[in-house]
Amino acid sequence: MYALGIFSLTTRHQATGSLNSPPQGTTNFSSSSSAATAGGAAASSSPPSLSRYESQKRRDWNTFGQYLRNHRPPLSLSQCSSAHVLEFLRYLDQFGKTKIHTHMCPFFGHPNPPAPCPCPLRQAWGSLDALIGRLRAAYEENGGKPETNPFGARAVRLYLREVREVQSKARGISYEKKKRKKPQQHEQHHPPPPPAAA
Repeated sequence: MYALGIFSLTTRHQATGSLNSPPQGTTNFSSSSSAATAGGAAASSSPPSLSRYESQKRRDWNTFGQYLRNHRPPLSLSQCSSAHVLEFLRYLDQFGKTKIHTHMCPFFGHPNPPAPCPCPLRQAWGSLDALIGRLRAAYEENGGKPETNPFGARAVRLYLREVREVQSKARGISYEKKKRKKPQQHEQHHPPPPPAAA
């Protein structure tokens, strides 16, 4: 339905090499010192590198923007609704790598299946939940209003909750957060006061 190519954005930089590199077996000695000086100046003036989270958020936002452009008809960000977000999440399932057992599968509810099965691969709930969190932040960072943020809509929250419950049962694992045990405070026993002198 969509010619999105979800992984094209992450591999594009890996495929491009240096455009101005000299041929193999030759060395440009005349420009080596000036290149080193220019490189040092560029390194000192370059902005700090993005964190892993910020880099991933930027890639996710670019991917979603490409999805909107490839939509038929194309969509602008202001036209995007929670229905389009859900459509995008379901589209991503074809790239999932998590085995979700069906009710008819003998390994339904088995956390460690002993053999392969033909059950479908889907995006894991944790991946989708983290993706929505990054896109929700990116939407507001790019001028969107919190009250109209489609990534924070109730329909999206309900969908993620349903995915979590289905995958938890199918995979036989729990997504519930473990409650941290409060450290037990040891009561200090003070010795009784000495008896008063007569």
